[in-house]
Amino acid sequence: LSREIEILSLEEELDKRVKEKIEQGQKEYYLREKMRAIQEELEGEEDEEIKELKERAASPDLSAEVREKAEQEISRLEKMSPYSAEATVVRTYLDWLLNLPWSQETEDEIKIKDVRRMLDSNHYGLQDVKERILEFLAARKYSEKLRAPILCLVGPPGVGKTSLGRSVAEAMGRKFGRISLGGMRDEAEIRGHRRTYVGALPGRIMQMIRKLGSRNPVIVLDEVDKMGISFQGDPASALLEVLDPEQNSNFTDHFLEVSFDLSRVLFITTANVLYSIPDALRDRMEVIEIPGYTESEKYHIAKDHILPKLLDEYNMKDRSFKITGSAIKGTIRDYTREAGVRQLDRSLGKIIRKATLKMAEGEESINVGVNDLGEFLGVPLFKDSDFRKKPEVGVVTGLAWTSVGGEIMYIEVLPVPGKGKTIITGQLGDVMKESAQIAASLARKLCDGEKYAEIFEKRDFHIHVPEGAVPKDGPSAGITLTTAFISAVSGRKVRNDVAMTGEITLRGKVLPIGGLKEKLMAAYRSQMKTVIVPLANKRDLEKVPEEIKSRLEFIFVEDIMEVLQIALLDKGD
Repeated sequence: LSREIEILSLEEELDKRVKEKIEQGQKEYYLREKMRAIQEELEGEEDEEIKELKERAASPDLSAEVREKAEQEISRLEKMSPYSAEATVVRTYLDWLLNLPWSQETEDEIKIKDVRRMLDSNHYGLQDVKERILEFLAARKYSEKLRAPILCLVGPPGVGKTSLGRSVAEAMGRKFGRISLGGMRDEAEIRGHRRTYVGALPGRIMQMIRKLGSRNPVIVLDEVDKMGISFQGDPASALLEVLDPEQNSNFTDHFLEVSFDLSRVLFITTANVLYSIPDALRDRMEVIEIPGYTESEKYHIAKDHILPKLLDEYNMKDRSFKITGSAIKGTIRDYTREAGVRQLDRSLGKIIRKATLKMAEGEESINVGVNDLGEFLGVPLFKDSDFRKKPEVGVVTGLAWTSVGGEIMYIEVLPVPGKGKTIITGQLGDVMKESAQIAASLARKLCDGEKYAEIFEKRDFHIHVPEGAVPKDGPSAGITLTTAFISAVSGRKVRNDVAMTGEITLRGKVLPIGGLKEKLMAAYRSQMKTVIVPLANKRDLEKVPEEIKSRLEFIFVEDIMEVLQIALLDKGD
């Protein structure tokens, strides 16, 4: 009996709770409908929000596809409770759809002379990029239908790739936006999320276009070579549609679900290296390589661009502060050794900060000469003592090409007691290890005879490339490794003023290499006199600045014997 009473009381309690909830829901619905009816009676018209949305959807600026989609969503919104979660999603969607610049655009500045003058005033050098932009603008004069080019600027850090995009936008009279792709791993960052997800938004391309309020801006996609792949997709593959001139006139963001014309946008991508960009993506872009700057180019950039900017930043323009041309050159030579000008910018900023401190302490005027650099910048970071002062046995200067520009690279080979093995250290990659094995085999072949047989039988050969913490790879050190090996076996010293680069075969043939311009700039910065280059690379000298060509002697070779005749000294020397 007590169990029956307990069950009945529980049922009664549940009925009471359900009844209360039903009454509460009915009460809310009744009040909401009554409020809507009163509002319609008072105003005699529909909801102001709905009315405004309908007016905007009827705009002639919208395409038929966009107008139809907007009207469809507004119709859905009218039937929903204004306080429901679904209504909030629809409002967000309509806000994005109707606020995009479907027809708003800026008019291009087509006065070629003015554009050229502005580009030259903002950036020193970089003629290839400037010419390509001017060609596009000149062609636009005669054809409005011309699609914007997709440019990919490849070069070491600090050479002005990103800032060039801003200058191009300014020169053309367009709006400018920058999107960093470094570390991006989710394709939805490009294409947007579908509306089924909570908090969904369009991709970063459409977000930037709405922010700029123009359908023909200049957008820089920075660090396109540093995107990753994850379980969320491959953003590089999503970029294929954005950067394909044949497809991007109908780009569809997953969130918007209607196509937007991206063909009017001038996309400029930047990268430090090309090899990490997928082939399909690289094929859609017009690659323009930007090399590092020479010493004279850095001097002009510092004098005409960096110093005026820094003096204005530190409010030192009208004060008694001067820095001599020789001091600027000394800063470039002794405190910065880079392809770009970022470290130079920092060093000149440090000089100005020290000068402001001295002025604050009572000095009336500051004149910085080359002999004052130690006081302002400390001990020189780079001096001639860093490099080989005299010819040595088994040590050769090679040239490398990295993502930060060209570098010199010493290769050392030392015979040690052993059984003819080859020991390799210096964190070398697989390709470079194979080059070392080829060099060892070629050296055994060239140093044939009883005189050297005992050396190969009773010695191990230790090959080392200094800066062991830095990974190194590539085949272009082939002739450098072979020369070092033969020098170590024969006891003949290698000239310390000669640098070399070239791939080697087992038959001793010298094959062409990449990145010659950057490598020659490294040899120039390191005060080398002679550079040994594969004959097949002779045509690449056209791209090398005259300043470098006038300072270096180039010797073109096809065979390792030619290299040895130039690089090795006689035993008495």
